[in-house]
Amino acid sequence: MVSPGSPSDMRAYIVERLVGDTGEPDHIGATARSVAERALPAIRKGFAASLATPVGVDIASVELTRFATAKPDPRENGAMAIASSPASPDAMVLTLDSRCAAVLVSALFGGDADMPVAAIGRPLSPTEIDVATMAFEEIARAVNGSGPRAFAFNLPLPHAISGAALAERVIRDGPAARVDFSVTCGSTSGRLSMFMPQRVLLKHRGDKHGAADQAAGDDWGDRFGEEVMRSAVRLEATMPLARMTLADLACLQPGQVIELGENAQGEAKLSARHKTLFVCEFGKLGLHYTVRIKQPFDERQELIAGLVRR
Repeated sequence: MVSPGSPSDMRAYIVERLVGDTGEPDHIGATARSVAERALPAIRKGFAASLATPVGVDIASVELTRFATAKPDPRENGAMAIASSPASPDAMVLTLDSRCAAVLVSALFGGDADMPVAAIGRPLSPTEIDVATMAFEEIARAVNGSGPRAFAFNLPLPHAISGAALAERVIRDGPAARVDFSVTCGSTSGRLSMFMPQRVLLKHRGDKHGAADQAAGDDWGDRFGEEVMRSAVRLEATMPLARMTLADLACLQPGQVIELGENAQGEAKLSARHKTLFVCEFGKLGLHYTVRIKQPFDERQELIAGLVRR
């Protein structure tokens, strides 16, 4: 993670983590839906050319979410691919569930559309991952568009990942938009999802508010408005304790003193609205306890440190 280099960057970092990339969720949702609707005819055409049995593709839902939620649970036997672009190394994440993978495989090999397709209850095979990669490629090409407003995804996409490779992949967090597509063959329907960071989405498609909004793009006060910037949030500072076993935890009694870890004082976390913002150092100024901000909180580094501690 790149540390904010100026007060304005720091303010942008804090506000983004608390309320998203902009203060206009309706505009972001409408933009994401517009991108999906424009890409839908090309997606259907691409699937029709690639699959032996026709499948239906429709927009199931559009919502705002966090980018870290894009990674599916490896135990659900899904697949994921990440599209990079000059604007971002993870400009779009595409995922599908095991039922969608089963529908696509069945359609590719000319399965009977009148027969139900069972979800895949095991890790995906190399062939099934290849089919998922093909589907992701069709989605990426359709969404990419052309001309000056194209997302400029680096195509072809990397091979889709699943199972153990998916479990090892770390996804950064941040405000994002999610579009779920339903992929249907007969009575069986699976889910294929597209996740895109709000910054990437608005950079290429968020120009409906006119030149005035674009000129104010770097001014957080104008972008979020006075009402949002004056909103009060409750800050919470926590300090880590030493690790203990469940057996030791079950034996704790009222009045018992728990020893802090050796570096606990310098590892306090400052958070708001259940989002950790900074790593701080606990201290005291006169009669008051304090925390001194050391650096922005890096979720990826925290995850790696947690794996090391295990």
